[in-house]
Amino acid sequence: MDLNSILGIILALGAILGGNILEGGHTSSLLQLTAFIIVMGGTVAAVMVQLPMRQFLGGWRMLGWVFVPPRVAAAEAIEKIVTWSNVARKEGLLGLEAISESEPDLFARKGLQLLVDGSEPEMIRGVLEVDISTKEQHSLGSAKMFEAMGGYAPTIGILGAVMGLIHVMNNLADPSKLGSGIAVAFVATIYGVGSANLLFLPFANKLKGVINAQTRYQEMIMEGVISIAEGENPRNIETKLQGYIY
Repeated sequence: MDLNSILGIILALGAILGGNILEGGHTSSLLQLTAFIIVMGGTVAAVMVQLPMRQFLGGWRMLGWVFVPPRVAAAEAIEKIVTWSNVARKEGLLGLEAISESEPDLFARKGLQLLVDGSEPEMIRGVLEVDISTKEQHSLGSAKMFEAMGGYAPTIGILGAVMGLIHVMNNLADPSKLGSGIAVAFVATIYGVGSANLLFLPFANKLKGVINAQTRYQEMIMEGVISIAEGENPRNIETKLQGYIY
C-alpha cells in the first residue's frame, strides 16, 4: 500500500475544501453534477479517441498501481540469482532445468530456459532486451492515458465554463436561472484544472515511476542470467547486482 498517494490526495482535497470553508463558502457549492459530467465525460471521450482500446483499458487496470504498486523484491531476486549461479557451477547449466520449471516469474523463467538451452550471452541479452522494451513501451503507453487526461481536462473545463456562460446569457431575463449557469461555469473550471493537477498528472508520473522500477528489476535479472552464462563468480555477481538496489 502506497500511503504517500493516499495521504497526498486527502491533503489536496482537504486543502481545497478547507480553504473554501475558511473563505465562508459551502462545500455543496463545489458539487455540481452538470459540470462533472461535462468535464469528466469530455476528458474520457477525448482520450478514447486518442488511444487504442488496448492501451485505454490497460490504463484503467494500471490505476490500482498508484495505491498498491506491484512488489519489486530486488533483494530476494539477487539471492535467487546467486543460488542459480552456485547450482550452475556445481551441476552445470542443465542443473537449472528443474528450477526454471518451478520459477513463478515468467521473465526470470525465460532467462533460465535460455541458460538451460545453452544460449550464448549475447543471444540471451538480445532476447530479454526485446521483452523488456516491449513491456515497457506498452506500460508507458497505458500510463500516458492519465497524462493525456491531464492535458484535456483543463480545456474541457473551460468549454464547460463557456457553456455555463452561454446559459447565463440566454436567461438574462429570468434571474432565477442565472445561478445555475454561473455555478456550472466556475465549477467546471475548478473540476478541469483540479482533476488535471491533483489527480491525472500525478497519477501518470507515479505510474511512470512504478514502470521504471519494474524495468530496472528486469534489467537486473537479465544481467544476473547473462553473468551466469559467462561463468562469473557468484560473489562477483551478487556485488554487481547490488548496484541495482537504491
